[in-house]
Amino acid sequence: MPETRVHFADELRRLEEQTLGALDMVGEACARTLEAVLHQDVELASYVVNDDDRIDGRYLEVHQGILSLMARQAPVATDLRLIAALLDVIRSVERMGDQCVNICKLVPLAGREPPVEREILARVERMGRQAISQVAQCKHAFARRDVALAEDLVRQDDELDQLNREIFRLALELGDGHHAREWGMHMMLVARQLERIGDGAVDVGEQTAFVVTGLFREFTDASHPEIEARRVG
Repeated sequence: MPETRVHFADELRRLEEQTLGALDMVGEACARTLEAVLHQDVELASYVVNDDDRIDGRYLEVHQGILSLMARQAPVATDLRLIAALLDVIRSVERMGDQCVNICKLVPLAGREPPVEREILARVERMGRQAISQVAQCKHAFARRDVALAEDLVRQDDELDQLNREIFRLALELGDGHHAREWGMHMMLVARQLERIGDGAVDVGEQTAFVVTGLFREFTDASHPEIEARRVG
């Protein structure tokens, strides 16, 4: 293999490692975000907001690194497939980081001792644990090129969607007290952001399948055989 191709392959491998490392950052941000919500920890929430600069910095580093690599040498079809996937994955990572920030910005608004409905909080905790698990699983699926593991994210994401709907229903059933309803609204927003983090993990899973098969499809369309996947590269 020519030296330039060896260098290209090494650089692409490094960019993939940086991208997967960014998923670890998001997993850590999700864990801290959940703890901040469950314990009304304003200081921890502030830390997550400020630490998002690291995720944003990694996004820029990978994005610019890929563009620079492509400018120096034209990739072959299989390399181009991975490059396209990495650009999509790192964008999903950046969005998931933003969703953690959105949740943490709600924490100070509820006050130090907000009214708490235990059924809602228990579901928020389950959603948070599920989202953290999905972020870890999508990383492993991509790293191992494991399409079955990637597709399993859809099943888990359905659970997140169900919990999100339950939180919405319970929040609407809260009493007429202003503070209780305001807290319920905050939990609805938290649940929505957690649900979107799960969606981001599924997006990463879809890119795993794309890298392996060359077929670009949404997993949610798998039950509709009349929708034909596009082959790229």
